[in-house]
Amino acid sequence: GGMSVDSITDLSDNTSKLLEALQLSHPHELDLRRSRGKKKMLSLNPITWQVPRIVDRCCQHIETHGLQTVGIFRVGSSKKRVQQLREEFDRGLDVFLDEHQSVHDVAALLKEFLRDMPDSLIPRELYEAFLSTASMDCPEQLATLQLLLFLLPPCHSDTLHRLLRFLSEVAQHAESSRGPDGQEIPGNKMTVSNLATIFGPNILQKEKPGEKDSGAMNIEDSTAVILVLQRLIEHYQALFMVSPEMQHDILRRLFQTDPDVIDYLLRRK
Repeated sequence: GGMSVDSITDLSDNTSKLLEALQLSHPHELDLRRSRGKKKMLSLNPITWQVPRIVDRCCQHIETHGLQTVGIFRVGSSKKRVQQLREEFDRGLDVFLDEHQSVHDVAALLKEFLRDMPDSLIPRELYEAFLSTASMDCPEQLATLQLLLFLLPPCHSDTLHRLLRFLSEVAQHAESSRGPDGQEIPGNKMTVSNLATIFGPNILQKEKPGEKDSGAMNIEDSTAVILVLQRLIEHYQALFMVSPEMQHDILRRLFQTDPDVIDYLLRRK
C-alpha cells in the first residue's frame, strides 16, 4: 500500500470522481509524515490532513485552556495581540500557543481567520444549497447536508470537520457541573445555538467581506444559517461518515471503471 494518491490519479485520464466521496471515510488513517512538497491540489482522498495550522493550533489551545472560560467567543479581546498573532501566522512562523496566551485573543483570531478567508469555509457557490436545507424535515435535511459536504474541496472538508468537532466539544462544556470531590466546575455558557449564531455568518457567506451588501443578511437567511450550522455541529460525526452501503456502491462502480484504484483501496484497508 505504498502508492501515493498522486500516482493513483495518474493511472487513468478518466479517473472516477466517485472517489471524492471516500475522502471522508478514513480521517484517522492519514499519515502526516508524507511529503507536502507537491504543489498540485489533491482532489482524491488526501494523504495529509489538510487543516490550516492556525485553525488547528487555535482549536487545540482552547480545548486545553479555555473550555471552562465563561463567554468564550463573546468576551472582548486585545486587538493588538490578535493582530500580532495573525501577522506571525501570516509570515509562516511556527507559532505555539501556550497557557500564557489569552483564550479570548485566540478565540478572536480563529473567528477572524474564518471570516476573512478568500472563499468562505463552505464555498459561496454552495451557499444557497446549504440554506435550502433549513426548511427540510430532519432525516431529509441530514441526508442532503451529507451530500453537500461531499462536494467540498478536501481542504475545506478537513477544516470544517476539525472546526465542528471543536465546536461540539465547546458546547459539551456549556453547563456547570460537579467535579469528583463535589466542587462546582463552571460552564462556558456557549450552547450549540450560541456557537451557531457566532460562527454561522463566518462559515456561510453569500458575499465576500467588504463587498456591497455583504453585511446586509436578511432575517430569513440569518435564521437559516444558524439552523444549518446547529445541525452540522450536532450531527457532524454521522455527516462525515460514508455509510457501508454507499462505499459498497462506489466500489462496485469502480470495479468497472478503475480496477487499479480498487486494488489500492483494499490493500490500504
